[in-house]
Amino acid sequence: MIVVPIGGGSGAAGACVVAKAVRPSIKVIGVQSEAAPAAYRSWRAGTLVEDTTSTFAEGLATRTAFELPQRILRELLDDFVLVSEEALQAATRLMIEKTRNLVEPADAAALAAVLSVPQRFAGRKVAIICSGGNISPAQLAKLWPREPD
Repeated sequence: MIVVPIGGGSGAAGACVVAKAVRPSIKVIGVQSEAAPAAYRSWRAGTLVEDTTSTFAEGLATRTAFELPQRILRELLDDFVLVSEEALQAATRLMIEKTRNLVEPADAAALAAVLSVPQRFAGRKVAIICSGGNISPAQLAKLWPREPD
C-alpha cells in the first residue's frame, strides 16, 4: 500500500502509474486536507471541481485539481483519505521530532492519514510518500509556539 499526498494530483498520478506497473495489486491511497479538498471532490465527481484552500499545508492548497492527473487518478487511485488540520500539524511535528527531517505539512499528510485511520493500515506493508521540505519559519512557529516569559 502506498499513501501519497495530493495537491494538484501529478505526484499521486505518477505514484499510481508506477505502482500499478510494478504490481497491480498495490493499493494507492491519496491524502488531502479537509480544508482544501478540491482534488478529492474532483475525483469523486468525475469532473474538475473548485474548492477552498484554507489549509496549513501549502503544498495541498489547490483551488482545483488538474485535468490530466485527475484522469489518471480516476482510473488508478484506489481511495482517498481526508485529514484534519490538527492531524496535519501533529504528523508534521512527529516527523520532524522522530526523523530529524525538516518536512513541510503537505509531506506529513500521508503519515497523518495512517495515524487518523490506523485500523485501515494495520497488518499491511505501507509506504508513505514524503517529497519536500518547504516549511516556513511561520509554519514552524505554529507547530511549537513559544511559552510566555
